Amino acid sequence: MKESPMLRKLVALACVLALIPAAPAHAAQTALRAADPSVLRVGGTYVSVQSLGDAGIAVRQASSTDGLAGAPVRTVWTDSANLGEVWAPEIHYDGGRYYIYFTAGRGSAHRMYVISSATADTGYTAATRLALPDDKWAIDGTMFVLNGQRWFVWSGWAGDTNVEQNLYIARMGSPTTATGARYVISQPRESWERVVGNPFINEAPEAIKDPNGQLHIVYSANGSWSEQYCLGELRLRAGGDPAYVWDWYKSNGCLFGSNRATMMPGWDPTITVNGPGHHSFVLLDGDIATSPPAGPRFPLMFHAVAKGTPYAWANRYWYTGTFCWWGGTTYSRANVPGATTDTGFSLKFFE
Repeated sequence: MKESPMLRKLVALACVLALIPAAPAHAAQTALRAADPSVLRVGGTYVSVQSLGDAGIAVRQASSTDGLAGAPVRTVWTDSANLGEVWAPEIHYDGGRYYIYFTAGRGSAHRMYVISSATADTGYTAATRLALPDDKWAIDGTMFVLNGQRWFVWSGWAGDTNVEQNLYIARMGSPTTATGARYVISQPRESWERVVGNPFINEAPEAIKDPNGQLHIVYSANGSWSEQYCLGELRLRAGGDPAYVWDWYKSNGCLFGSNRATMMPGWDPTITVNGPGHHSFVLLDGDIATSPPAGPRFPLMFHAVAKGTPYAWANRYWYTGTFCWWGGTTYSRANVPGATTDTGFSLKFFE
């Protein structure tokens, strides 16, 4: 289905109407003083996973995203092997099992691991190191299924030193086994994603399909220690190959951020939070095929720091927000193979 001019207008109108609240709009800060939310919905239950620092990983379950902060905390994995620095767990539901992908290790030893269970908050297997192609430093991995093929996408280094964090993708033969090569799909080379660096960063990728069935990967750019942290995105051209870097078109600025100078033209900065990033689309079973249709707003969780508060990792909270598709958006690029522009759906994010 192609996106018609009339559809673009209807989508824009629906999103604009959704901006008119019954009460003053505000970012919904939860009581969770934490980073890197990962949330999915299974039936009527919302399931979240979070790092307990070096201690391990915990799961919460509630009947709404707002209820997660007050839900019982169940530790599902403990770092008994002293891997260290347990970061950004991601929970997925595949074939009736829950899979939690997470990063562990110290310094250059960071690698991806996975545990699984038939129950969301108990009975998980021991951690298995995910054998990603090239075995380089890797964080923030996430899995998705597109046209029957599982894929894994993560943030990593090209070599063995911390020059920059790129986004890589690889096919998966099963939820725990990567196959074939890794392919780079994004590097932090645009001016808006090079405001704060050392290294410059693309991380925290999250996949989703738009109403036309095209694949998007929304990711965080700029240093997570800075209020310049923001969300940008990659849109795969219609019929494109996820493993071919030039089939991806990058947004021409942040789609969700707190600094006007780096925002995509036509997108506004946040009002009540600084440095929004490392988000989670809250989808049914975490399935990118359950993406919302054009118009309606769907749940979103992200971490940020409240305006007026010093921007520091220790001041990050989970926030509930929403997102919707925004039609007729052109991304442009130069000096690369293929067409210089691609028009389709983008996303609007709301506090």
